Amino acid sequence: MNIESKLDTMELAKSVISTEIEALQEMSSRLNGEFQKAIHIILETRGRVILVGMGKSGLIGNKIAATFASTGTPSFSVHPGEAFHGDLGKIQSNDIVLMISNSGETDELIRLLPFLTHQKNTLIVLTGNLDSILAKYADAVLDVSVSQEACNNNLAPTSSTTATLVMGDALSVALSTLRGFQPIDFARFHPGGNLGKKLLASVADVMHRQDLPICTDSASFREVVQTITSGRLGLVMVMEGTILQGVITDGDIRRAFDKTENPMHLSAKEIMTSNPMTIEESTKFSIAENRMHELKINSLIVKNNTGVVVGVLQIFDIASAGDQD
Repeated sequence: MNIESKLDTMELAKSVISTEIEALQEMSSRLNGEFQKAIHIILETRGRVILVGMGKSGLIGNKIAATFASTGTPSFSVHPGEAFHGDLGKIQSNDIVLMISNSGETDELIRLLPFLTHQKNTLIVLTGNLDSILAKYADAVLDVSVSQEACNNNLAPTSSTTATLVMGDALSVALSTLRGFQPIDFARFHPGGNLGKKLLASVADVMHRQDLPICTDSASFREVVQTITSGRLGLVMVMEGTILQGVITDGDIRRAFDKTENPMHLSAKEIMTSNPMTIEESTKFSIAENRMHELKINSLIVKNNTGVVVGVLQIFDIASAGDQD
């Protein structure tokens, strides 16, 4: 018989999730002054936060270190085994060492204590055992204990690793908030991603500037449609020399059919939307994007600082740029 037929896998999944949620709720209820002490220690240091953990704890430490680093707290992880083969040199005397050990008795971490004590490093420990050796040596102890692992045998690190990861997130968010860390700061550490482009890019970086669709106010309906089609931006700018008179979009074309039985007799001037929304090319794309969302429009006409039309910005442009990562 198929094993899956004997078990309700959906119920198993829900049980795992419920067990881990309960573990997080229990951990939240135990938060105390040790958390505030850890935050104060990290805020006051001029060094880095060095994450150290063995096995699954080390993997969680890697993620916490990455989150710290990307939210304004200089941090990296050191493997405790490699530490005894030269990597101890990465840890400076003004660094804070954040150790992760559910038992608090991990040999590879305990072996580091003489070096850290001699170098007078401040020690923060995330552990499920407040009476452990590591907890006794710590300057701040964060309780990440769980009453039950989500594993069916109550053995594999599941609830405990989730609790540790969430505690790391809590530290990261508290630190970044107290430091006044802003989206633009986050983007500086993520310049290659879509978010970085949104927050760091200016309108000029992503706008369309070549072969812009343009017509005069006397252009015929047919000429307008042809220009919109060939321009592939869903619009045409109505210009008189360098002066922007209006914009005609696909929507304006559809509405023209509602206004008259034979729109073919209409000129661009009779179809266009006068005084269209514009934006300066030096504006951050994130601001332009928010404006387009607020106005419920897909495009903005871009001008330079002298008021001359230099491009067209569309809300889809940043996504296209991100696809190139």
